[in-house]
Amino acid sequence: MARKIDPLKLPKHIAIIMDGNRRWAKQKGLPDGKGHEAGAENLQKIVEYCRDIGIKHLTVYALSTENWRKRAPMEVKGLFQLLIKIVQEKAEQYRKSGIKFFVLGNFQAFPFKVKDAIKKILSLAIVEEKIQFNIALNYGGRDEIINAIKRIIKDKISPEKIDEKLVSNYLYTKDQPDPDLIIRPGGELRLSNFLLWQMSYAELYFTDILWPDFSPKELGKVILWYQQRERRMGR
Repeated sequence: MARKIDPLKLPKHIAIIMDGNRRWAKQKGLPDGKGHEAGAENLQKIVEYCRDIGIKHLTVYALSTENWRKRAPMEVKGLFQLLIKIVQEKAEQYRKSGIKFFVLGNFQAFPFKVKDAIKKILSLAIVEEKIQFNIALNYGGRDEIINAIKRIIKDKISPEKIDEKLVSNYLYTKDQPDPDLIIRPGGELRLSNFLLWQMSYAELYFTDILWPDFSPKELGKVILWYQQRERRMGR
């Protein structure tokens, strides 16, 4: 890479819509599950790369509210099994290497074995936190906002006290900075109900590269692109 990433201009929070696992598998004549496995392997490389270069928050869109209800039962079962495997195999590694695992979305709706595995990794005390890794599961941006509104009403907060900061504190990403950079591999040009409130001033980057092939090197190129952007933030 000709230009080097400026460590003083890193995005505080990168969000990625992981897309293209099934198409990647189809191109190679493989079953869908192999695409999801390749995507999961790539995700681990991306998480570690972000940690190593100093990114403090990484959010990935893994399973939307629509995905897990509308996809074929066998595919969803395979996704759940893959999720359990990742969580169980990576828990101790994450704890020791400073990766704080967090879930955005209502994972309580998942089968018991999936919930149990997630709860165990969420409860781990990280040795020295270097990055917060959020994975969006059973997540939808509109659902997140609706749930925030319901909780605000339940807490009987008066209308004059409601502002952007208060609403943000009722979202899954409470106490985290909004994404500076949202990336969508896979060739689609939409946000698919992802972080609708939080992405107000994010830089958006779309690429045709399918997620299993979106390597740390490609992410480095996107970060360089981001660092050349003039961010006016509404000014």
